Order: sequence, then C-alpha cells, then structure tokens
Amino acid sequence: MCWLAGVSRAGYYRALREQEPEEEDVAVRAAIQEIALGHRRRYGYRRIGAELRRRGFQVNHKRVVGWMKEDNLLAIRQRRFVITTDSQHELEVYLNLAKRMRLTGVNQLWIADLTYIRLKSEFVYLAVVLDAWSRRVVGWALDRSLGARLAVAALERAVAWRQPGPGLVHHSDRGIQYASHDYASLLDQHHMTPSMSRPANPYDNATCESFMKTLKQEEIYCREYRDLEDLETHVEEFLDGYYNRQRLHSALGYRTPVEFEEQSATHNSEPGVDAPKMSFFRHEEIYHPMSDLGTSGGPDS
Repeated sequence: MCWLAGVSRAGYYRALREQEPEEEDVAVRAAIQEIALGHRRRYGYRRIGAELRRRGFQVNHKRVVGWMKEDNLLAIRQRRFVITTDSQHELEVYLNLAKRMRLTGVNQLWIADLTYIRLKSEFVYLAVVLDAWSRRVVGWALDRSLGARLAVAALERAVAWRQPGPGLVHHSDRGIQYASHDYASLLDQHHMTPSMSRPANPYDNATCESFMKTLKQEEIYCREYRDLEDLETHVEEFLDGYYNRQRLHSALGYRTPVEFEEQSATHNSEPGVDAPKMSFFRHEEIYHPMSDLGTSGGPDS
C-alpha cells in the first residue's frame, strides 16, 4: 500500500500514530507477536525493536518490553554454559594473533570452539568454525566423541565451502583437539596460521563463546531431540537456515551475517582493502601486511 501511494512506511506509521493511536498500537503489537513467534521466541526486545524499525515502525524499547511481557513473548533463557576445554597437555600451543588483528573482510580470521549437547540417553559434541568478520558459521560437525576428529571434520567442512586463500589466521582455545597433530597438519596443509587463547582467559575467544550461548539458548534448550540424527537436522536448520540468514546480529548493526557479507562485498573487492591489519604492542601501531616494506614506519628490510 505504501509503495502504491508513494510514501515511506515510516511516514505511514508516524501518521497512523498521530491520527489513530489505538490502531497503531494494534499494528505494532501484531508485528511484535509475528516477529517473536516467527523466530520461535529466540529474539529479545532489542532485536525485535531493530526488526520493527526495519519494517518502518517507530517504537521505543519500553513499549516493546511491556507488550512482550503481557503476551508472554520474552525470549527463552535457561541453563548455564559448561566448559569442555582440556588444555592440560604437552602439545605445542601458539601465540595469540587474533587480539592483534583489525579485520577488513571475510576469510581473514576464523574462530573455532566446541561444546557438549545432552540428549535423552547420551551426550554428543558439536564443533563450529566462524568467520570472525561476519560472525557467519562456515563449518560445523557433530559426533559422539570429543576427539580431534570432531574438530577436524568441522574445519574440513569450512575449507571445502569457503576455499580460503593462504594466510588465514585460525584461532581457538588451547584444547587438546586443536593442538593435536591431525588438526595442526590440516592447518598447515591449507596454509593457515594457528592462533590460541591465553590460558585461563576465555575472553580471548569471546565471539565464539557468545555464539555457543546463543545456540544453546535459542535452539538446544528449546527442544527435545530423539537422537543424534534428529539433532543434526535441527542444528543444520538453525545454523544454515536461521542464524546465518535470518537472525539479526547486534555486532553487525542488526544485520544477518549473510546480509553483512553481501553488503561488504563491493567495498572489500577494492585493491588492498581485503588485507587485515596487525597491531604490535611495542609501538602500539597498526601495520598493514600488504604495505611496501620499504616505506617509513614499516619493518626493517
């Protein structure tokens, strides 16, 4: 209707609020219910507010919270996150490069983590790989074992899909799965540079930890799964269909990972833009790895 009349949706709802406030309340409330139920109560009031603004509504967060409480649409939250990292090993660990990087595009920094999922009669484990630039899930794997093969399968899936070029930095915790010979060999085979969090500092991998929390609160804790196959079906639907393509991400300006990558594609296709920058604590400077080594401020020749 707005398109036919040649007016903006925001202008229409602004006029509706001024002329017919009760009808505008009904329209906003109906939209909140549609968004909340459409996202299976995974969205909190911030994301619902962002989606309302994308649809042209002008509504503050207090109204959104109030109606969500009245309609019992507040996002489902329960259970605490459990750490599964085993870093008590003598395998080689690597310098934390991720905290020194300033990202400018996709396939510059991947972050990896794993967690457990409790089914009715067993525990199973999930490994994921995310692109840190867009928060997009690029690889994942499920297994009944917490061995290195789980992490390897997730990385192989990510490589097969994204086909990254040499020099990508892969960041993880110091778990034995990521320090294993099989995993290190796979990184070397695809010319990836390993990076690991400092001991007893989960904030070094906070982006992946945050994703795991979202996965559990918005999918795992909301369902009862029959078996591993049923879980795999729903995890694939959540990761590939919902999280990457539909869920608005606050760190991306309330855009989806796919939308963020697509909107950034033109800018990052310019020469030199797609190279990350590195900071060095010695001079607190940012060094661009593609810059001319002979220019002032670069490393010694």
